[in-house]
Amino acid sequence: MDLQNQLQNQFNDVVSRLQSKQLFQSDWDIASFVVFFIFIGMVMLLVLLVLIRCCCCCCCDTMEKPRRTKVGIDNLAMEP
Repeated sequence: MDLQNQLQNQFNDVVSRLQSKQLFQSDWDIASFVVFFIFIGMVMLLVLLVLIRCCCCCCCDTMEKPRRTKVGIDNLAMEP
């Protein structure tokens, strides 16, 4: 019964905030809202980057990579 009362009180609080069109009643509400959406935005950005990386790697793996060749002059004085 106590849990039901708590849920009902919370629901009534949300409904009253929606009716009064004042969702944020304090600075802490605004700060927590901003932090939450920054977190969600960063998670979505990371997921997007992973998807781009996976799609690009699948397309680029079929192409052969050029072999590396030595560039420059061998310094024979450094040989033992």
